[in-house]
Order: sequence, then C-alpha cells, then structure tokens
Amino acid sequence: MTKPAEQLESLRTLVQAVLASNRFYGPRLREAGIDTPPDSPDSIERFCRDAPLTMKQELIDDQELHPPFGTNLTYPLDRYTRFCQTSGTTGRPMTWLDTNESWQTLLDQWKRVYQAAGCDRGERVYFAFSFGPFLGFWTAFEAAAQLDYLCIPGGGMSSTARLHAMRNAGATTLCCTPTYALRLAQVAREEGMDPNGFSLRRIIVAGEPGGCIPATRERILAGFPGTTLLDHHGMTEVGPVTYEDPDHPYSLRVMSDAYLAEVIDPITLQPVPPGTRGELVLTTLKRIASPLIRYRTGDIVQQSKEDPSLLVGGILGRVDDMTLVRGVNVYPSAIERIVRGQREVVEYRATVHTKDGQAELTLEVECAVDVKDPQALCKQIADELRHALQLRVPVIAVPPGSLPRFEMKAKRWINADA
Repeated sequence: MTKPAEQLESLRTLVQAVLASNRFYGPRLREAGIDTPPDSPDSIERFCRDAPLTMKQELIDDQELHPPFGTNLTYPLDRYTRFCQTSGTTGRPMTWLDTNESWQTLLDQWKRVYQAAGCDRGERVYFAFSFGPFLGFWTAFEAAAQLDYLCIPGGGMSSTARLHAMRNAGATTLCCTPTYALRLAQVAREEGMDPNGFSLRRIIVAGEPGGCIPATRERILAGFPGTTLLDHHGMTEVGPVTYEDPDHPYSLRVMSDAYLAEVIDPITLQPVPPGTRGELVLTTLKRIASPLIRYRTGDIVQQSKEDPSLLVGGILGRVDDMTLVRGVNVYPSAIERIVRGQREVVEYRATVHTKDGQAELTLEVECAVDVKDPQALCKQIADELRHALQLRVPVIAVPPGSLPRFEMKAKRWINADA
C-alpha cells in the first residue's frame, strides 16, 4: 500500500511542474490560492479542499478554444509522441497526448493488471478488439510486449475468426469487454466449438461494468470452462486506474501510487465517508505531461471502510447513467445483475421514454433459440425487477438475432426522447 509520504512527493512534483508551464492548470491553481507545491502530509487534504474540481466539459471546451490539442500540456509540443482519443460516448471526443515518459508510466500500471491476473513468462495474450485511437488497446498491448508475452492482435476479424485464431495460437489470456466475452462464448456454442479445445487460463475485462457483477462473471466463465476472470478499469484521459484485487473478489484496487483518489457526493461535491457511495475523483500523480487534477470521472463507487484504496463492488454505475423512473433511481448495472442471472437471455436492450410527464422503462430481451416459453421468462424477469427495484418494468421478448451485438462498449440503454 502506498504511504502518504510517497503520495505527497508525487503530488509535489506534479504541482511544481504544472505551476511552471501548464497553461490550463497553472492559472486554475493560482486562482485557488495554490502557488507552491504541498509541503506536509496534511497538505494533501488541504489540496483536495482548495484545488478546483475538473469537469470533462471544461477540457472539451479548452480543446475547442485552442485546437487541436488544447492547453493542458506541461511540456513543449515536440516532446509528445503518443496520440489517443476518448470514445465520445458521453460527448465530443477528446484528444490526449503523452510523452515517452508519461506513456511508460501507463505501461507500468498495466503490467500490474497482468500481475494481478496471474500472468507469467510464456503468456500468449489475445486482444479481441479492433485497434483504434483509444488508449486502453495500445497500453495493454505494449505492456504485454515489454513483459515478453506473445501479443496476438485480433483487429478486423469476425468473432468466428477470432475464436479460431485464439485456439490455433494457443492463447492463454484474453483481453476484451465483458459484453464481447459473452459474445465470443455464444458464437463458440453456435459454431459447435469444444470449449475445452482452448488453451485459455484467464480473461481480463474492462470498458464497462460486468466483470464485478457476479451473474455476468458466471456467464462468461461458463462459456470458457477452467478460466479465471479479472476486472480492471481505466479511461483514456486518466489511464489504467484499478485492477481486481485477488484477495478481494468483485472489488477494484486503486493504484494509489499513481492516483490520488477521492469520493464525493455528486450533488454537494463534498467528501463522503468510506463505505458510502459517491463519485470517484482522480488526480493523476505520474502522468505529468498531460495531467488531470481532481477530475470528476462520473463513476459511482464505494470505498471500503477499512481500506480506502479498495472499491467494493467495482464500478457501481455512472452519474450520467442514472435514470429516475417513476421516482426510483435506476442504474444500468442493477438491470444487468438481474438479466444476466437468466442463462436463457442472449441479449437485451432498455428503452427510456416519457409518458404522461414521467420517465418509463421498457426492457426487450432476446432469448436463446431453444427457449420454449419466452413469455414465461419475460414474466420471471419482470417479477425480479419489481422485487429488486419496487418498479414495474414491461419485459418484451424479441426474435432471436434481432438485437445488436457489440465488440466494444455496449449501448444497451436507449433514450427514445433524445
């Protein structure tokens, strides 16, 4: 566990560099009365109290005012060697630049994800995604290469082709989203591929909630018998943040040497006590070239009372994903937990629409082809939703193959009024 003195030294280095040359954060910190680096352990708490929070929209606006890369750069532009871009799922995509030094810190953090998963020399890692400008792909791949693992890219291939490539190459580790792990397992069944014919020993998932949801995890592991699963989360703008602690299943460990983590009430913006749900706020202690200071991630988490660096249950939802349906707060992860508990459900989609001035939720489920009574299954899911959420949700069966499939982050929640 990282000691406060180590965090203080890293925070001092970050603030000193930012005050000297970062045109985005330097003025912000001085305006907040921070014109010198923190100098004592209790000054970390003071820094978190005084330094302003950073909103994603502020960064987007900065890049629009100062195209193409904005002003959140600590060094001259010619020192930057890496270009990444956010997915844009919650707004306009942001570009993010790194120097060789800051990039290496991200690779070192990803190496800890592999270590937590139990990877070792001789590993053969299959990356089941198309390589685009998103940071997670490249950092995972390059970190594995530095560890001398055999790195097998799976870009531009169908799910069937990827399964054959995994089997033929003897891949021992699979990296993908939880949704795509489920999709690969489904395609393997449809193609009649022997699940014991793979060399897979472990699956590392990220990109969306699911890895820390028991029902989803069980579905994935049932599709690839004999494997273990490790959850991880990060963002392009902050880097790899957490990994599932092997000693604490279904909980994520913040890499506290690389991140100063806070949990705040998203309404009052005040700190919440450990054990209370709130929004995760991060300061990147090592990524000095393109830092973030007190960045509101939008992720809902719950710190352990005994160990604040442990997020119990992983990422529980997102601030902007919560929907108020007839007075009930509904998070997608709550629906996921219930739907994935039904093995007969292949895919689902939730649609939110307004009726008589109130938000209503409808759930479509795609059942496996061998389900004899889809209506009975829909009733069972509706009963579980009513019991768990105290909310009546219409559940409708749709024909097999009618709902979209996803390789990256799934888009299962639709706002019909947008």
